[in-house]
Amino acid sequence: MFHQLKWYHVAIAYIIALVLAFCNAYGCGLTDWSLASNHGKIAILIFSAWLGREKGGVIAGLASFGVMMSIVSTASDLMQDFKTGYLTLSSPRSMFVSQVFGTAMGCSYPAPYGLMYRGIALLGVEGIGSLPKHCATLAVSFFAFAIAINIVTEILKRYETKYKIYRFVPNAMAMAVPFYIGSYFMIDDLAPAVASGLICGESMWGVPAAILSLANVKAPICMKFLSYSDNDGVDSFLSSSGSR
Repeated sequence: MFHQLKWYHVAIAYIIALVLAFCNAYGCGLTDWSLASNHGKIAILIFSAWLGREKGGVIAGLASFGVMMSIVSTASDLMQDFKTGYLTLSSPRSMFVSQVFGTAMGCSYPAPYGLMYRGIALLGVEGIGSLPKHCATLAVSFFAFAIAINIVTEILKRYETKYKIYRFVPNAMAMAVPFYIGSYFMIDDLAPAVASGLICGESMWGVPAAILSLANVKAPICMKFLSYSDNDGVDSFLSSSGSR
């Protein structure tokens, strides 16, 4: 349908989307807020700048945004639905089938944000230089800052146990939300750039966290999904242990 977007562009978009889908699911679980549109905007800027105006960068950016948005958004929505299904003892299979039908139905509805995303694509074909001054610098800087915050927190948890200073280290995702709400809330018109850096940096930390878990490094929390009967057994065991 979109000849401007070649097969290798789609392949790269799928590879990036796999990582960002994990990140968005993590961020959505932490804040109960899906940031799929933010991750999709990254695809618009990347692919629009890659192809340029002459090679149809606007169409390619919007098409890649559709690919990225559908994967990243569906991943977080499905995880949220599974969480709700687990809490309400619903069937995971019926939840998944409902998600498939809902996604198919949504394809027939108009996209009210289409004009805004087209504007982003028009900026993207002009390259990074077309963005507001210091926009990219702030986004990359706060991306690295968010990862650094998590590293410092993990180091303090591991080696500093007396005063528990890590409790006072700010949470990057929680910091990003006020920045993203609007410039009237915190800082000037560069708020979205700062928020994007914090959001993506905090979410990306989930990838090395998963690697550390595979390496048998003790994680800060542990989550398991049990059946109804097994969960009752665990609750009974914990209750009996507490009474003793």
